[in-house]
Amino acid sequence: MTVGVVFAFVFGLVLGSFLNVCIYRVPLSKSIVRPPSRCPQCGAGIPFYDNIPVISYLLLLGRCRYCRTRISLRYPLVELITGLLSLSLFIEFGLSVNYILLFLFGAALIVIAFIDLQHTIIPDVISLPGILAGLAFSFFPSSGISPVEALIGVVGGGGFLFLVGTAFEKVTGREGMGGGDVKLLAMIGAWMGWKALPFIVLISSLSGAVIGGVCLIISRQGVRSRIPFGPFLALAALVFLFFGNEIVGWFYLMGR
Repeated sequence: MTVGVVFAFVFGLVLGSFLNVCIYRVPLSKSIVRPPSRCPQCGAGIPFYDNIPVISYLLLLGRCRYCRTRISLRYPLVELITGLLSLSLFIEFGLSVNYILLFLFGAALIVIAFIDLQHTIIPDVISLPGILAGLAFSFFPSSGISPVEALIGVVGGGGFLFLVGTAFEKVTGREGMGGGDVKLLAMIGAWMGWKALPFIVLISSLSGAVIGGVCLIISRQGVRSRIPFGPFLALAALVFLFFGNEIVGWFYLMGR
């Protein structure tokens, strides 16, 4: 078990390094395979010993070895988050189909969240295949949901945000939910089923209101500034993935 835990964490760190490549290149429509990793400032190739997750960042003091440009804190942060995701899934499911497939789902959420934070877009190249993958996952007995529940999750998740966005736009004259958010919730519904969606929407709305409000106050921007909703949907999905039973139990206990 100890060896498995260590392997799961290291495996997540390594995959997190690849997710950083996806986060940087996918919005720019660049290949995620070629060329090998390079410094975006000076173009120097990054050798393997400077590409060790988290450790290289610490040894280099967060700067490029060649041009000394500061490396974004996002790189070790994504690696750590992915490592902890892999570790948590391994502890929860062991080395199983659920561990592998749900890790892919979580990895997709991480990439989407950080791309949306930086570019305020959610690439279809991730969300649309993610919907199909979620529907396929529902056919596994260990998924905990039926294909019908997953299909309703797709239609209900995407349809709900579409209606909310349309109503908001008609009332305020400004765009509400973007198409990327609609497809993201449809993807989450495919993986987690329609029963999880009310709680995910609630968690994402509450966290978005609190965190987004604090960020607006700190940045001193007006209420018209755009706050990406994708990261909060991704966060809520991951929270519900691990604590869904406890959240549902607490909700119904409070409702008595």
